[in-house]
Amino acid sequence: MSLPVPSSDALAASHALQNLIAAEIASNAGAISFAHYMELALYAPGLGYYSGGSAKLGKDGDFTTAPELSPLFGAALAQVAAAIIAQSAPQILEFGAGTGKLAFDILTELAAAGVQVERYYIVELSGELRGRQQERLRDFPQVVWLDALPDSFDGVVFGNEVLDAMPVHLVIKHPDGWQELQVTVADGRFQYLEVPASDDLLQQVARQIPEHAQLPVGYVTELHGIACSFMATLSRMLMQGRANAAFLFDYGFPAHEYYFDQRATGTLMCHYRHHAHPDPFYYPGLQDITAHVDFTAMALAAQEAGAEVLGYLNQSGFLIGAGIGELLLRTDPADAAAYLPQARAMQKLVSPAEMGELFKVLAVGKGVELPDAIVLQDRTHRL
Repeated sequence: MSLPVPSSDALAASHALQNLIAAEIASNAGAISFAHYMELALYAPGLGYYSGGSAKLGKDGDFTTAPELSPLFGAALAQVAAAIIAQSAPQILEFGAGTGKLAFDILTELAAAGVQVERYYIVELSGELRGRQQERLRDFPQVVWLDALPDSFDGVVFGNEVLDAMPVHLVIKHPDGWQELQVTVADGRFQYLEVPASDDLLQQVARQIPEHAQLPVGYVTELHGIACSFMATLSRMLMQGRANAAFLFDYGFPAHEYYFDQRATGTLMCHYRHHAHPDPFYYPGLQDITAHVDFTAMALAAQEAGAEVLGYLNQSGFLIGAGIGELLLRTDPADAAAYLPQARAMQKLVSPAEMGELFKVLAVGKGVELPDAIVLQDRTHRL
């Protein structure tokens, strides 16, 4: 692969993480699940991608998220937040708040609209990102950082590109059934090792993958048990509240679109300095590792924990329903220098050829109704 060469300090950090992972493999009879490998690569204290100190987002990072593209994204979310707050409580909780840009834009928009937010909670695992958030949000005293979910919650929950970074197990189809792809060390390198899938993983295959028996031999895909557990935990928190809604934005598909014959190598993808590639063993700790989200599995996990599936739609439908077009027109089209960059950013957010179709929004919660313009875009029947 032709990828940028890491600095000497970055290489040293990656080598330290590789040694940690290799020691973990050695202490587990020579192999660990891919989910455990991914967990260490992303979250090992001080060394993992999200727990280390390197920049992740923006032009100096590895990828750009929707809030970084334009303040219109946060302003649109603020319109929906205001509608939910009117039915619930003046509280917002955000998972994985990145640089704090989304929180800043939401709070700025709500303040301008006269909507009071008493508390804006942020759950953030990355120390580097938490520091950037605290700097950006220093003028908003209602922002509070949490290390874990509260027991109950009323208000609005946002999670932008949270589910895709949750560790996944990998499985491969054999003539006689499914095997798990674990991670071992061979010839000084991390490599996959095929082992018999556990009963738990086989149950996940049967539960998660429609017509799994018809998939071709050699088919590789991901199992999202950890993300399903997160959805169950989130839903239990919501069920303890009176009225609330959680909105999860991510790239992915419903199950009947996820497990195509043509997607025979899975959806695992890595991001390093704005380059996307499929090798999760490339300099662990220096790159993001993600998998597309199975939104059917997420919705079922929430539903089984008691939450109501309020809606499922593509990002384009959500943002248009939230009024992003009207928000753009706050900038005078005659002022080309100000208007055109925002129009281009909005086009990227809503265009089916860009983020508009690939990114989806799953809304779950209790005791609230989504705005009519959002409901009109609903695709829950496609889950």
